Amino acid sequence: MSLWSDFKSSPIDTMSRWQDQRFLWILMVVAMGGLVILAHSFFQNYLYMLPCEQCVYIRFSMIVMALGGIIAAINPKNIVLKIIGYVFGLYGAIIGIGYSVKLHAIHEAVHGDDPFGVQGCSTDPSFPFGLPLAQWAPDWFKPTGDCGYDSPVVPDGAQLDAIQTFFTNFYADGWYLIPSAKFLDMAQCTLMAYVVATALLVAMLGSWIITSIKNKAA
Repeated sequence: MSLWSDFKSSPIDTMSRWQDQRFLWILMVVAMGGLVILAHSFFQNYLYMLPCEQCVYIRFSMIVMALGGIIAAINPKNIVLKIIGYVFGLYGAIIGIGYSVKLHAIHEAVHGDDPFGVQGCSTDPSFPFGLPLAQWAPDWFKPTGDCGYDSPVVPDGAQLDAIQTFFTNFYADGWYLIPSAKFLDMAQCTLMAYVVATALLVAMLGSWIITSIKNKAA
């Protein structure tokens, strides 16, 4: 209750104090790292949803954000570590927005009547800075699926347990937040996550800069 009261009375100073603590940075690590693990371990390996090129780029961007959170969480009061955390966090979120927008456009094209715009899907990914992630960790970063098609592809002869059967049927028409209504596809959900993360990081960074300027002027 006191945190909320402090935020209402002095939002900038409160946000500045928060970004000096480990909690928000660890939250970014858990959220982004957890989404990557969920996508790989549950959706890819357990439900046979094959990752496309844009999907592995999204994984990369989330790992960049998680890495930024880890670096900043070492000591959030250390200016150098904190700046590195912001750079990694904002860079990952911004490129993630681009990947999500592109994936959604491809998804709309392949599921619509207009075939044009179905571009940017390859099994030979090109990661930023020339990182050969598909060679270093192919199970995590090698595209094996088609962009816009995110239904389970169960191998012939695979024996599914009850949970696998339920979820493969649940996502038979593709991954949606609410599959029965085809409400919010995967790209739209990741886009919202990136937008929220970007807004929080910008608010944290801005509050830190404003508070630092005020303290120097005092």
